[in-house]
Amino acid sequence: MAVGAAEDIAEQPDYAFAKGDMDRAKLAGFDTIRLTVTWSKGQTAVAPVDVVKVGNAVKAGQFTGIRIVLSLYPFGSSVTPLTDEDRAAFAQFVVDAARRWPYVHDFIVGNEPNLNRFWLPQFGPNGEDVAAPAYVALLATTYDALKQVRPKSTIYGGALAPRGIDRPNTGRDTHSPTTFIPDMGSYYRSTGRAIPIMDAFAFHPYGDNSSTPPDFAHPNSSSIGLADYGKLVSLLGQAFDGTAQRGPALPILYDEFGVETTVPPDKASLYTGTEPSTTKPVDELTQIRFYEQAMGMAFCQPTVLGLLLFHVQDEPALSAWQSGEFYADGSPKSSLYPVRGAAYAVRRGVIARCPGLALTPKVTISVGKPDTTGVKVFLTCSLDCIYSVTLDARRLHGTATGKVTKTLLFRGKPAAGTHRVTAQAVASLNQGPPVTATALVRMR
Repeated sequence: MAVGAAEDIAEQPDYAFAKGDMDRAKLAGFDTIRLTVTWSKGQTAVAPVDVVKVGNAVKAGQFTGIRIVLSLYPFGSSVTPLTDEDRAAFAQFVVDAARRWPYVHDFIVGNEPNLNRFWLPQFGPNGEDVAAPAYVALLATTYDALKQVRPKSTIYGGALAPRGIDRPNTGRDTHSPTTFIPDMGSYYRSTGRAIPIMDAFAFHPYGDNSSTPPDFAHPNSSSIGLADYGKLVSLLGQAFDGTAQRGPALPILYDEFGVETTVPPDKASLYTGTEPSTTKPVDELTQIRFYEQAMGMAFCQPTVLGLLLFHVQDEPALSAWQSGEFYADGSPKSSLYPVRGAAYAVRRGVIARCPGLALTPKVTISVGKPDTTGVKVFLTCSLDCIYSVTLDARRLHGTATGKVTKTLLFRGKPAAGTHRVTAQAVASLNQGPPVTATALVRMR
């Protein structure tokens, strides 16, 4: 499972600054960064300023070993692409981004189209949902155009906000995901389309506010959070079962999840404005606990392929997000290293014990040149593992940390001839079937 962040701070006009920001993300333990690129009416290519700034961030990600996900969406609801002409222009804009940055393979189409901030209109004259059908039309057009030039790319649909009120003429026209997802499916079915519109589904499972723990479920409301995974999968099934589009088996990327922290007095000068009363920021220890819990929950959800925190570094405006692992000046919060440790625990396969999950690590071994001390065997497990390594009739066993090479020594010089070294390993947690690797050592 990927663990990363939704963070645009590396979109810099100077590559050196972009690289520094990606290095900071790597220090936080993140392996994936989502960048945003916005579209305006008539635009068929990435804007020149974004060619430079986003290009520097993509290049910095490449040379830092960070996977880049691009989120491409209209710049506000005033430019919602509702006509065939606008949808074709948007699709060409996405194609231009894909051609420009071949390192990128993951593309999210749209951002929170169930909210009036990003998509209008939401409702038709009779109160019907017109946003979901229009968004599906854009997604289908973009999917077809992008697959022609990058058939192996992964295209994500949705990117939905976790809440909405489903009532027109309130002054804030929004749809809940509980309504929007089935409406996406209804329109998709009505078109008779015989191919998918997305390879995976993006979703923003924010809590009701920052003091709401990730395990708070919404069984009796239309909201969806991290604890409502079963509801989300069921809605995808309701929308798409029996069509060419995968439903409950559709991979899910949680591409935004954030918990804001209070600003300590010695950092107050870095921030401006006023914190909204609805945010309810928490102390850094609570942020640590919530982020660790969120990673463990997502790890145990079978179709979830990643969790991206919002952000790496705080935004300086208190009306925005102070949910990073670094303050606005780039200095670390106390949450930095615990969150980093949790991200590593995800990749090591030990962040949580998950019912029904059976992990099998990949194991590699190699043998050093025998010397007077004996035979050295170098073992690497992709996940934390329990291993047993044999050479002839001798056996060494123990535990190894995922992706950290362990050196084992069989003392003494074996007899002349060819000897087989065999390693068997199982995952330390969530054990699946064992895996075996072999190597040969020749003695003269």
